[in-house]
Amino acid sequence: MDDTFIDANADPFELFETWMAEAEQSEPNDPNAMALATSTLQGAPSLRMILLKGADRRGFVFYTNLESRKGSEIAVNPQAALLFHWKSLRRQIRIEGVLSAVSNAEADSYFASRRHISQLGAIASDQSRPLPERSVFEERLNTLMTRYPEGSTVPRPANWSGFRLTPKRMEFWQDRDFRLHDRCVWTLTGNTWTTERLYP
Repeated sequence: MDDTFIDANADPFELFETWMAEAEQSEPNDPNAMALATSTLQGAPSLRMILLKGADRRGFVFYTNLESRKGSEIAVNPQAALLFHWKSLRRQIRIEGVLSAVSNAEADSYFASRRHISQLGAIASDQSRPLPERSVFEERLNTLMTRYPEGSTVPRPANWSGFRLTPKRMEFWQDRDFRLHDRCVWTLTGNTWTTERLYP
């Protein structure tokens, strides 16, 4: 564990990049894994682990079936939260903000970069909806494999795209002995980020 304290004067995006780079060196699996919390219009929450697929000053990007549970919730309530937890580093980052759709060009580019079987899976899956039995899904995949053999171009389905979370709040947490943790939060007001240290 890093025994230094979080630099409250740091740029939060640069600090995220630093922590992510360190996680990529230490985490055994999926350092880009993050929990995504969404909710219904009435405020009933749901939570799942997904993968971060892009991060810059515009926000944090992930992709999904737009007709999935999270896609349906985002459509009516675009406020969301992310949580990165890196056990190997004893760190976490909480990010809150508003989601917006990525451009078609961004979605097309990322979809084209996916493995062939993952592209087909995105088409075959009615994500989050009842599956009578596994064979139904596998039959769909087999049909698509015939239609789009390895090496062919697979078109991105219209119901598959991505979202960008534009952060309004970013909290960095570092575990310390005896639960005397170190916490700093950055909050966006207008166009200005302000920061403060929090009690553990």
